[in-house]
Amino acid sequence: MEKKNNQPSPAGIMQIGTGFWASKILLSAIKFQLFSKLAEQKKMSGKAIKIFLNLNCTDRHLYDFLDVLTVFGFLEREGLLETAIYSNSPDTDTFLDKNKPSYIGGILEMMNNRLYKFWGDLEEGLMTGLPQNEAKEGQDFFGLIYQDPNKLKEFINAMSGIQLGNFMTFAQKFDFSKYTTLTDIGGSAGLLSLMVAKHQAHMTCTTVDLPPVEPIAFETIQKFQLSDRVKAQSRDFFAESFPKADIVTMGNILHDWDEEKKIMLMKKAYEALPAGGAFVVIEGIIDDERKQNAFGMMMSLNMLIETGTGFDYTFADFNKWANIVGFKSTALLPLAGPSSAAIAYK
Repeated sequence: MEKKNNQPSPAGIMQIGTGFWASKILLSAIKFQLFSKLAEQKKMSGKAIKIFLNLNCTDRHLYDFLDVLTVFGFLEREGLLETAIYSNSPDTDTFLDKNKPSYIGGILEMMNNRLYKFWGDLEEGLMTGLPQNEAKEGQDFFGLIYQDPNKLKEFINAMSGIQLGNFMTFAQKFDFSKYTTLTDIGGSAGLLSLMVAKHQAHMTCTTVDLPPVEPIAFETIQKFQLSDRVKAQSRDFFAESFPKADIVTMGNILHDWDEEKKIMLMKKAYEALPAGGAFVVIEGIIDDERKQNAFGMMMSLNMLIETGTGFDYTFADFNKWANIVGFKSTALLPLAGPSSAAIAYK
């Protein structure tokens, strides 16, 4: 929203204020599986897309929908209106085709199916400090998903999608030369462990999560053919100690909790590490001046919606907690987009 001159302009205000329009257009296209169909067909006319999506809107509104996706860069187009032929952009083809392993749409599906309506109650969350998700109806979201294998798989795919780029970058940028073992706490489908094992042939990894998650992690490990160096283990990481390893990682786990629980989890990580070991959190670490990482602050507000007390934090916050726990030093490693690895060395 940077201005080219000092004249006041409403452009930035309107861009953010109408941002939910753009969001819902993309989320609708993903729900319709438009991009997956285009990846399969390569190119489609507007009429063919309308039939595939089973739309009953006017042709003009169909073209409004497809052409704004083109303006946003999700689609490419040859021709105009009735003569238009649409195809995926390279980014869309890579990351929004459900049939590719690089698909990151799981998190966007969850945003559409759950978070979109819950964020409509952000004002209430800010006024009350209470979660605005299923908890408002007396339901425990995590309890519900752990009871339903399909819902659990959808949730795990969502979490995998938002972090895959970060895990790949961490696996290649972090210096693993002094280490041989890694434990990923709250490892979900095991992607962090798998990315590290894939890029670091000397590393052996264990992904740790609750019992219902273990079969999903096992299935993912089999797909990557890395079962010789990646294991899945069931454990309640609040009730039990962490498995010992040279590196303990958490991807989008620490931000779920209030400060007291964050410090408690960091202490458990400290106890699982040898001298010189590393504790690593991979999240949208907010810049210390709180002027740049808007995503990190929005994710923190998402924690208000989801948990009421969880929050994202700055590197300065992380340093404070690491010092309380007894870690010797810390470092910050930028990853993909607005995310970083905050590292504490024992």
